[in-house]
Amino acid sequence: MTAGDSNFSDIPAEEEAAIEETTFKDYPETSKQRPWWTIMLMGVVLGVGITMGGMRLLSNRPKSEAKVANTPTTEVAPAMTVTLALVELTKVARNLNVTGTVGASELTPVLPQSNGLQIKQILVQQGDSVKESQVMAILDDSLLQDQILQAKAEVESQEAEVASRVADLASKQAALESSKANVISNQATVQQRQADLAQAQAKLREATRNYQRNKQLSDRGAISKQLFETAETNFETAKEAVRIAQANIRSAIANVSSAEANISSAEAGVSSAIAKINSAKAGVKSATARVQQLKTQLGQTVVRAPVSGIVAEKLARVGDITGVPPQTQVGNVVGGTQKLFSIIRQGNLELQAKVPTVQLSQIKVLAPAQITTDADNRVKLRGKVKEIEPVVNQQRREATVKIDLPATNLLKPGMFARAAILTDTNMAVAIPQKAVLPQPDGSAIVFTIDPDKIATSKKVETGEILKGGKIEIKSGLQPGKSVIVDGAGYLKDGDKVRIAKQ
Repeated sequence: MTAGDSNFSDIPAEEEAAIEETTFKDYPETSKQRPWWTIMLMGVVLGVGITMGGMRLLSNRPKSEAKVANTPTTEVAPAMTVTLALVELTKVARNLNVTGTVGASELTPVLPQSNGLQIKQILVQQGDSVKESQVMAILDDSLLQDQILQAKAEVESQEAEVASRVADLASKQAALESSKANVISNQATVQQRQADLAQAQAKLREATRNYQRNKQLSDRGAISKQLFETAETNFETAKEAVRIAQANIRSAIANVSSAEANISSAEAGVSSAIAKINSAKAGVKSATARVQQLKTQLGQTVVRAPVSGIVAEKLARVGDITGVPPQTQVGNVVGGTQKLFSIIRQGNLELQAKVPTVQLSQIKVLAPAQITTDADNRVKLRGKVKEIEPVVNQQRREATVKIDLPATNLLKPGMFARAAILTDTNMAVAIPQKAVLPQPDGSAIVFTIDPDKIATSKKVETGEILKGGKIEIKSGLQPGKSVIVDGAGYLKDGDKVRIAKQ
């Protein structure tokens, strides 16, 4: 075969015969006598023309014929081994994405229990965790210590006064008993004097009779003058004895009255002594109470955490006087007392999200929410809607939705965070996320497989990313179909695949 003949080696036999017939019919016999290179040149030109014509014929054939013409007689080998997944229906959660600021769910103020004392030590800092009753600050107690010493001295003085009054009372009570005894004694003396008076009166009566009888006898001269004088003397003596007895009675009665007056005076003295004792005892009680009060205040110089939680604010400074906030902290006065710290109770935080009013109807209290933040990709927390504030911001037409957050060290008050609030749950088509292939134009495709194990791409619209590595398919697939998962990224339309055993 000559070089010119090689140009026709791929042409079918029928077309080659037709070409030869046309060639030799169009050129006279004398052409065979032309130089060999002329014949070769003509053959090359004819070969190029025939090739171009054949290509045009092939391009104008129907695609079905082209496929038939290009289909090899042997079976095509699978491109690769793939795994399949069934397109299934699953529950899909619909979320409303909101943003907001992390804040304290419950902020408890820490107040000093004693005002007018200087802050001596501060033992906690902002952000520290504290337990209930943990010491947070210590106040200067030197003034209270001095006051306690003074109060104790007052207690001792009042106790000594009580002892003195008790001794005085005993003296007064003894005087009262003595006065009572004097009354009894004087009353007995009165009785004795009355008896003496009666005896003297009896002697006076007898002396009077003797005197009168002896006078009569003396007047008649029946007795001697001496005897009469004796009777007269006895009569005068008896009268004097009666007078003395009467005077003694009056004196004894006066002594009784005096003794009774002494009893009243002694009783008044006893009452006065008892009152003074009670007053001294009250002084002791007051001084003792003052000591206890100062000791209580001494205990209050230790500022303790009222609840467990996280220190959100540290407003106290060493050297500040409690109850006298600095000018910059006038707004931190609670109930007339300066706030020293504030504690996030139990470390409970909440996300205060701003939600447009048109979306409020989608949110329900206790709805779960997924919390994340751009500041820390470790934050993936589950919270729940606690409250929807009733007041709406009139300028922005937004309401604050408060979402309870679990205890965590990853979030701090003031941080910006996001929340995906669950608003609804319904059924949707889902497939493994690995089966979806993103395209440069922003669309996505998946590969399905026909009964002949030929892969075909289908354009789909994706939705929510689901648990278990699945993704929602909004359109493009029907439940019950199978999609290629492993190996899908290496396929193209028309590839034959082998299905791996699962």
